[in-house]
Amino acid sequence: MSLRVQSLTRDEHLAFVAARSSASHMQVPSWGDVKPDWRAESLGWFDDRTGALVGAGLVLLRPLPKLRKYLAYLPEGPLIDWYAPDLADRWLAPMLAALKARGAFSVKMGPPVAVRRWSADAVKAAVADPDAHRLRDAEPTSYEPRAFEVADRLRLAGWRRTEAGGADGFAAGQPRYVFQIPFAGRTLEEIHAGLNQQWRRNIRKAEQAGVKVVLGGAEDLPAFHALYTETAERDRFVPRPLSYFRRMWSALNAEHPDRMRLYLAHHDGEVLAAATMLSVGEHVWYSYGASTGRRREVRASNAVQWRMMTDAHERGAAVYDLRGITDTLDESDQLLGLLRFKVGTGGQAVEYLGEWDFPLNKLLHRALALYFWSWPVLRP
Repeated sequence: MSLRVQSLTRDEHLAFVAARSSASHMQVPSWGDVKPDWRAESLGWFDDRTGALVGAGLVLLRPLPKLRKYLAYLPEGPLIDWYAPDLADRWLAPMLAALKARGAFSVKMGPPVAVRRWSADAVKAAVADPDAHRLRDAEPTSYEPRAFEVADRLRLAGWRRTEAGGADGFAAGQPRYVFQIPFAGRTLEEIHAGLNQQWRRNIRKAEQAGVKVVLGGAEDLPAFHALYTETAERDRFVPRPLSYFRRMWSALNAEHPDRMRLYLAHHDGEVLAAATMLSVGEHVWYSYGASTGRRREVRASNAVQWRMMTDAHERGAAVYDLRGITDTLDESDQLLGLLRFKVGTGGQAVEYLGEWDFPLNKLLHRALALYFWSWPVLRP
């Protein structure tokens, strides 16, 4: 079976995603609307013999100034048969040809292929081990042998894994390491029992203190953003502007009315914590979180998370995804506190294949790819 790659309509792309149990929120057509500095296009893989659509992907194209050349990026995609023995020749080669025809000088993609998993207990043991320095060095609870075969096929075809963000597990694009809570086949009571003692205590404290978590609307985004900028200042990261979240809200929810939710935790007339939740099929993500340093004793952040988990379970989620974690286990790393917070949910750390580059024009790739990714505004 030979495959051809060509443009898809939004409806064709959405129908393909809807037929799957899960797809990244960065692989739906509306994600391109969230990124106006990139030109977005939906690509489809078609069986030449039957004409059937067998794969899809959202590609973001970033133009070079004054040149008709683009950096092409498929975040957490595309949605194809990653375990196919002829992955490089039948699936990826026609994609590269199509992107080269569109003027791409370099292609970056993030295969949605999980490699290894560590249970919460395994992560806690690694953190407590003075000889352990990286999560990747700890014994995994489980691993996917086929993932290593995928990596070998990519290398042999000329793809190279890149982590421009450094060794902490956060790439310039999307994180290689994430923390997820499996929901499939579990009751809400079982999920609650899987939380550690501190998490359960904090949820109870929030309830006793009268913290109320409510669903917000577009009109509540400024309140969320005020907390988010306070969080950014406290945790020393560069915040996105309010306009970004307004664009996210309008673009994602125009595509699907329940694609993005906003949760706010109120206490004594004040919003103390807030978070956004994204959903595609049976996969739910905790996307952005924010909180104030005031009245931390009422544990508003834990209340928000538990309400989101409850709602995600009610809507039939198979996975509740807490997104990126650090790979470092160094006590001096400020990201270790975030890892501990997520480990308390009783989920599991998951390592993905990471992001891979293919230079279609080696000279431009060497000269400009790193320059592109050094600009935060370019990162999806």
